[in-house]
Amino acid sequence: MGNILIRHVDVVTLDDAGTILRDVDVAIEGRVIRAIGAAPPDFRADEVIEGTDHVAMPGFFNAHCHAPMTFERGWAEDLPLDRWFNERIWVAESALTEEDVYWGAALAACEMIRSGTVAFADHYFYMDRVAEVVEQSGLKAALTWCVFGIGAEAEIGPGLAGTIEFVKRWQGGADGRIRTLLGPHSPYVCPPDFLAEVATRAKDLGVGLHIHVAESQEQVQNSLRLHGRTPVAHLERLGVFDVPCIAAHCIYLTEDDRRILAERGVHVVQCPKTHLKLAMGTTPVPALLAQGVNVALGSDGPGSNNSMDMFEVARLAALIQKHALGDATVLPGDTVLRLATRNGARAMGFEESGVLAPGRPADLILVDFRRPHLRPRHSLIANLVYAACGGDVSHVIVDGRLLMRDGELLTLDEERILAEAERRAWRMVGEEMRIVREYRA
Repeated sequence: MGNILIRHVDVVTLDDAGTILRDVDVAIEGRVIRAIGAAPPDFRADEVIEGTDHVAMPGFFNAHCHAPMTFERGWAEDLPLDRWFNERIWVAESALTEEDVYWGAALAACEMIRSGTVAFADHYFYMDRVAEVVEQSGLKAALTWCVFGIGAEAEIGPGLAGTIEFVKRWQGGADGRIRTLLGPHSPYVCPPDFLAEVATRAKDLGVGLHIHVAESQEQVQNSLRLHGRTPVAHLERLGVFDVPCIAAHCIYLTEDDRRILAERGVHVVQCPKTHLKLAMGTTPVPALLAQGVNVALGSDGPGSNNSMDMFEVARLAALIQKHALGDATVLPGDTVLRLATRNGARAMGFEESGVLAPGRPADLILVDFRRPHLRPRHSLIANLVYAACGGDVSHVIVDGRLLMRDGELLTLDEERILAEAERRAWRMVGEEMRIVREYRA
């Protein structure tokens, strides 16, 4: 891994002060940023990148996704949540193979790198194969093998015992770029005893949990009817929040729910594109932030949002809150960029990432501002939030290693991945399928 010098670049640091630097150099030594401003006199670069008319910023940390669901992109359209599960997604999974997961994740990795994502929190099946993609691609990841606890026929893989072995196998893998978690699907699918057992096992292993929470009003009402508590209060009682926890969605929350999430340090992930497309509702992000909850952003799976472009996710995260609250001032400035980078890194266990500063991990991207939609440059932040897209990313660096240079992927065979993914996705949906499990809120 050589040293990299980026010359004459504008830098959006996303540090506490919101510092923006113009026409500076960024010196990367090994895995970390050595200097921003002027390169030290003794710094020797193995590669020099000309950064004129480019903006450097922290890479995106996609805090909730189902990457291999690229195979279901465009296959479950215009359906409400219950039919989306029962008629399409939990049917297609009956034909899913380990090889499908590998190539689906590889396709997602190409898309993520191209659009500026440096790390992703994945919640799916056959996660050893996703870990292989992480290892090969150079990305960082927090990986979770989803389990249900309602019988072997509903699982895809070996169940809880097998996922525990996966956690042990891959924790700290890929030169420290992989974190592992346990992943009960949700409180509306998993029985209470199973949730409590998973929480205990996570505590014993010293890892966290990644789970879906409060996606619909019906889920909340059924939880109150069955357990006498909201989904959040139910999970707290079962010990799920006794370990670090990524809670995806969290759309329907009471004031007491928000208090619990804040007090227990739960990381909440909003997935605005899925929420809009499936007409699910809106995560109360400003209220959660006001109570001190770490809120991050996720793309969710391509089966429900169709793309993994975190620029689009960040933009929608701002717009959906302004519209829902009737207040154009909410989530101002670089707030959503922080949710999509720094807060996501914290949720995934990469706390030092998400900020560009000396001594921090060199997890960054360059955005090419030589685009009509990115001129004039009155505000770099406004252009990044409301105008930029994944296709504007020219370079991606993770742990000081170039994964993309001038739009060319360096770690993955994109041509082969495109061909294999297309062929295998058609095979999967062409198989005789059955419903694996039924969605009941």
